[in-house]
Amino acid sequence: MQYDSGKADELKTDFWNALADSPFVFLERKSAPTDAVVMTAQLDKDANSEIWFFTTRDHSLANMGPAVATFAGKDHSVFARIEGELTEEKSSERLEKQWSKIVESWFPKGKDDPNLIMLRMDLGKAEIWNSDLGVITTAKMLFGKDVRSDASEQHVETTL
Repeated sequence: MQYDSGKADELKTDFWNALADSPFVFLERKSAPTDAVVMTAQLDKDANSEIWFFTTRDHSLANMGPAVATFAGKDHSVFARIEGELTEEKSSERLEKQWSKIVESWFPKGKDDPNLIMLRMDLGKAEIWNSDLGVITTAKMLFGKDVRSDASEQHVETTL
């Protein structure tokens, strides 16, 4: 299906805003989907194709590789499924930029903890859904009218 590039850009913006507002994703390595876990995405307003995560070297995510993050906005108006590649982020500047008191509360031994690892997810294919269908579409649903074409305008397959 071909999507209007303006609509795709709008949905991408909606996604990034929703993720910034509630930065929690369900993250899994494709090779170990049963190890999926809720993680806090570390965002950078100037980066739109990477997300960072802190974890421990003994966690299964530290095995890195192809990964999938699923997201539901806190008001359930935006949903996303994002594919990407997990690699170790070795930049000390990036670690400093993403470190916060909140991160420190999960890693009390601090930034120099030898078991701490910062992962970068280089983003690839994504599907984004906006469930806010608007007043007219909602009214159609209440009357049992077909809204599939309206809803398809609120979905995009893209790359991030």
